[in-house]
Amino acid sequence: MNYLETERLILRPWSEDDAVSLYRYASHPDIGPIAGWAPHSSVEDSREVIRTIFSAPETYAVVLKATGEPIGSIGVMFNDGVHSATMEEGDAEIGYWIGVPYWGQGLIPEAVRCLLRRCFEELAITTVWCGHYDGNRQSRRVMEKCGFIFHHTETGKMSPLGDIRTEHFLRLKQEEWRKLNMEVRGC
Repeated sequence: MNYLETERLILRPWSEDDAVSLYRYASHPDIGPIAGWAPHSSVEDSREVIRTIFSAPETYAVVLKATGEPIGSIGVMFNDGVHSATMEEGDAEIGYWIGVPYWGQGLIPEAVRCLLRRCFEELAITTVWCGHYDGNRQSRRVMEKCGFIFHHTETGKMSPLGDIRTEHFLRLKQEEWRKLNMEVRGC
C-alpha cells in the first residue's frame, strides 16, 4: 500500500503498534456514534479493529507529521466491500474520522483531497461517494469543502449500531473534480 503525503499529514497503513493512539481517539463518545459505530472499549478492541477493518486495502492512518501519531482514519471502499452508497462499476466511497482535539483545523479535508487525487488519477475511479448521517454537520462540511455535490437522501437506514437513521449522500465525478482544478500540495 502506498504512503501518501500532504503538507501536514502522512496517510499510511495502520499497524498494530498504533492501537494505543487509535484507542485514545476512537474511544471518545463524540467520534463513533455520529458515524454509526460504537466507541472503542479498550486498546485490545482498537487492535482488533486494526487487524480486521483497518487492514482493508486503501485504508489509511491519518498521521500528523508534527508528532508522528495517528489521529484519525480515512479509506476508500469499493463496490465489492462494506459501504453505504449504492455504487456502480468504477465507483468508490471515501469514509473518514479524526480525533476531537483536531477538529476544525482542516486536516480531514486535506486528507480527503489527497485521497481524491489517488482515486481519480491512480485508481481509475470515475465517481467517489461520501455519506453522512443526519446531524453530522462537520462531516458534510468536509465533503462540501472538497467539492462533493449533494445527490440524495435515504431514510429508514439501519446503522451498524442497530438504530434507524437518515443518511445523506454526496458525490464527486472525475470530470467535476478535474474542473475544480483542485491542487493538493505535496500529495
